[in-house]
Amino acid sequence: MDIVRDFYFLYPCSILPSPERLSKTSGEEGLLSEQVDRTEVIRTCINPVFSKLFTVDFYFEEVQRLRFEVHDISSNHNGLKEADFLGGMECTLGQIVSQRKLSKSLLKHGNTAGKSSITVIAEELSGNDDYVELSFSARKLDDKDFFSKSDPFLEIFRMNDDATQQLVHRTEVVMNNLNPAWKTFKVSVNSLCSGDQDRRLKCIVWDWDSNGKHDFIGEFSSTFKEMRGAMEGRQVQWECINPKYKAKKKSYKNSGIVILNQCKIHKMHSFLDYIMGGCQIQFTVAIDFTASNGDPRNSCSLHYIHPYQPNEYLKALVAVGEICQDYDSDKMFPAFGFGARIPPEYKVSHDFAINFNEDNPECAGIQGVVEAYQSCLPKLQLYGPTNIAPIIQKVAKSASEETNTKEASQYFILLILTDGVITDMADTREAIVHASHLPMSVIIVGVGNADFSDMQMLDGDDGILRSPKGEPVLRDIVQFVPFRNFKHASPAALAKSVLAEVPNQVVDYYNGKGIKPKCVSEYESSRTLAP
Repeated sequence: MDIVRDFYFLYPCSILPSPERLSKTSGEEGLLSEQVDRTEVIRTCINPVFSKLFTVDFYFEEVQRLRFEVHDISSNHNGLKEADFLGGMECTLGQIVSQRKLSKSLLKHGNTAGKSSITVIAEELSGNDDYVELSFSARKLDDKDFFSKSDPFLEIFRMNDDATQQLVHRTEVVMNNLNPAWKTFKVSVNSLCSGDQDRRLKCIVWDWDSNGKHDFIGEFSSTFKEMRGAMEGRQVQWECINPKYKAKKKSYKNSGIVILNQCKIHKMHSFLDYIMGGCQIQFTVAIDFTASNGDPRNSCSLHYIHPYQPNEYLKALVAVGEICQDYDSDKMFPAFGFGARIPPEYKVSHDFAINFNEDNPECAGIQGVVEAYQSCLPKLQLYGPTNIAPIIQKVAKSASEETNTKEASQYFILLILTDGVITDMADTREAIVHASHLPMSVIIVGVGNADFSDMQMLDGDDGILRSPKGEPVLRDIVQFVPFRNFKHASPAALAKSVLAEVPNQVVDYYNGKGIKPKCVSEYESSRTLAP
């Protein structure tokens, strides 16, 4: 048996990139596929391990559907027309990433499962989010001034592939000193050497002049690999050379010595480091049941359940929830409502479980949330006001308990769906400032045609959000979008808009707290994967 594996991207029919490049798959209805790549053929083997790597850009905010097909190719023919189809497997890239190693049965035509299975492993390719801390000094530099000593400063340039050079860092000037010790500085590894430890770095020492015509003292070349020798208390030093002096004077040795006293690398863990290390995304939804939505029995209501067309609440819920669910292993999602009178006493509540089980507000999957929402509507009396601080505080309480573990185990995303401007703005600002210290993000989607201009201040994009007492948020954790901006777009466009900032919010929180991924990966940070 000669085995080959094909790799496809799946696209919903409504968002095809270029139809002429796509073909109908044997898998999920309504999806077309574009073949991305193919493995090598492994001859005469029923348990093949393919060496071919597939490199894929990963986007948390998108549902990236994949399909893998396995074929038995005739030994004298490498085409697929005469090959036997052994089975296919469909999944999302998020599922592979969150599990790191995904195994599923191969399904034959008609989606019948046989005894065969396929395993896909994801690794994050090397990137350069780390930064390095460098501390330089020099001794016995040439004196370029007549009435005083040189005023030296150091410049470091990265040599590019096209032979150009890019200034990476310029130190401060140390006045009147031939043995300067420049201040320690930090620079990203990407800026320093573009992730290539052997890339040449050109370092120049100048004597500063107030007229801007600085005098050249000398230069030397190095690499980041060589600079790493200054780790763990060691030093690396270079002779600072003036080529003109060296060419003219036989007795010339150097124009001073430049010393690297410290090279300290700071690891900046990526979003995928945390996800692949086992961090779970805890997704919670809160739905506005205030009277301004209109009577759910009326077709004009924002909560009207149309037999064939989901309302805006459901569209937003499914669009965001479909992505978040791939990063939650148990697929159980707490779902709450606010602004309604609830049975049996019909008192107004701003944080009630929509399944009416306060001890266990979780619903099984996104479909479970949808069913609980549809089921609770006839039992509620829509009322008011529109207060969202209580639900933020409820989720923040769970996030606060998570901080006691001091591990990157759970990060909380709260999706709030509301039809109007909130009435407890001061309390909400206070709640968000408190939540900004926790492993938590808040997404607010404005449903309907209300004026949401006052809600933009919660987003923080136009300035730093502060509590009524003036305390600023520690991190920007809120994303607000009006649903009407995406009314004629695909659900994927809404999800992409509201979730795009989440990876950075996760990284900012854990890196800011100095919390490493539970399983530190051997690979560096990037946004490309090789399943």
